[in-house]
Amino acid sequence: MANRCTHIPEIMLPRESTDLSKWAVIACDQYTSQPEYWAETDRIVGGAPSTLRLTLPEVYLEDADVQARTEKIHETMRQYIADDTLRTLPAGVVLTERWSGGTCPRRGIVLAVDLEAYEYTPGSASLIRPTEKTVVERIPPRLKVREGACLELPHIMILIDDPDRSIIEPLFEKTDSLEKLYDTDLMQNGGHITGWFIPKGAETDAIEAGLEALCDRETFNKKYGCTDAQALLPYAVGDGNHSMATAKAYWEEVKQGLSAEEQANHPARFVLVEVVNIHDESLIIEPIHRVLFDVETDDLLSGLTAFYEAQGCKAYVADQAPNRAGAHCYPFYSAEKSGVFVVENPKWSIPVATMQTGLDAYLDQHSTARIDYIHGVDVAQSLGKKPGNIGFILPDIAKNDLFRGVVFDGVLPRKTFSMGEAHEKRYYMEAKMIVK
Repeated sequence: MANRCTHIPEIMLPRESTDLSKWAVIACDQYTSQPEYWAETDRIVGGAPSTLRLTLPEVYLEDADVQARTEKIHETMRQYIADDTLRTLPAGVVLTERWSGGTCPRRGIVLAVDLEAYEYTPGSASLIRPTEKTVVERIPPRLKVREGACLELPHIMILIDDPDRSIIEPLFEKTDSLEKLYDTDLMQNGGHITGWFIPKGAETDAIEAGLEALCDRETFNKKYGCTDAQALLPYAVGDGNHSMATAKAYWEEVKQGLSAEEQANHPARFVLVEVVNIHDESLIIEPIHRVLFDVETDDLLSGLTAFYEAQGCKAYVADQAPNRAGAHCYPFYSAEKSGVFVVENPKWSIPVATMQTGLDAYLDQHSTARIDYIHGVDVAQSLGKKPGNIGFILPDIAKNDLFRGVVFDGVLPRKTFSMGEAHEKRYYMEAKMIVK
């Protein structure tokens, strides 16, 4: 049981008469520069029961009335429990299927994971780790919302690397025999979501056993070509890491006043998440390209070359990518020239880590230079070709490489990949108690 990170929770959902199209609202960390999105959401919800009243959209996090908003959220949580707006299901998990405009749905399992198995500090060997760096400064304002709350609502997505699709996908062959909990359109271009209930029992035991098998050391080493020197990574936080980090910070506060026995099953120790297979066809992992501004092309290329040479790599500019296994290659475009920047014998396991580390070193030495992270090759090319700019095209990312990158290099560089558009992010639906 040492590698069991999961917990079968008692999930809460709104009572059956609730208008779920008004209840479910997108994750609070989306549309942070678009207050009009949240104003429209508020208009749609009106006076209906809604997760909008239980969460604080981060667009308002810096506002002067944030304390009053937070107190109102806590009050509404207590009200929804007292007046039975929320009902508590028996222990179990939710199987969820979300259509958001693509050719296939995203499929996942809503359950709880143990915060004792999660660390976000660099170099951590915990079984649950973030894919990208956690900005600790983002935690305190979010912690203020969680302190005093009796409920949590999840927008955290935990990724697993199950190329055989043996854990989540077979469950959808059994939905006819499961209780359907919800089946609703989602507001503001969110698509449609359906959820089925799997009560705690033989089926959830099998799910947990399948997840636990991801920790098998021999299988893990073979999958990633690693040794026992690399820490196991069965779970990677794909979305909502700062929400997860805030839950961890809150649990660290709460457990100070608890005995070991009380800590073992306290509701704040377990956080509600959606577990999704990274091999789910709906997850399109897109590279994010780099464009630098206010730079001199030859100076930047020679600076990068010197940096990688100092790291024991071989680096050079070529007309086209060499046919050498293991080389990391980046087509580039500027007003003066275009070509391919090549790093051979890279010390980083994935190309984005190689490039970002070099660019960070350059930017540290050139305070007037700026970087932006661009979706789409065409946009990166056209921006790169403007005077004073240069654009680097990052290669496509194999899904296995996301886990491999974290296993070998630690957390991935910021803006490593994009996992869907804003409207495809998780909508709040389920809730769970975090107080006794």
